[in-house]
Amino acid sequence: MALSEREQRLLEEMERNLREDPQFASKVSAVDSANKSSGKLVGGVLLTLVGIGMLVFAVMLQVAFFGVAAFAVMVIGLAIASANFTLPQLPEIKQSQGGNYFEDRWNQRFNGE
Repeated sequence: MALSEREQRLLEEMERNLREDPQFASKVSAVDSANKSSGKLVGGVLLTLVGIGMLVFAVMLQVAFFGVAAFAVMVIGLAIASANFTLPQLPEIKQSQGGNYFEDRWNQRFNGE
């Protein structure tokens, strides 16, 4: 479905505003794209699916060694697919001097404070 002229102008204006916003530009440039590979993700998912298929086939044949090998293939596929992602940095929690009432009680009870 094509965009109308008005929608296209609005979209172009939003894109221009986003490019000019320094805060947005810094956030976008901070994203680590070095490890984001669609090839690794697709390969890992396909390898996982092959491992699942092999596992079903091993159950049908009732061959334990083949099942173990299929499970290993499946785990390797998951490892490859999940290596494509990084976890975001969590914000640091500031420690207050006063602490929490329950935390103070816990410390008094078990640390002898």
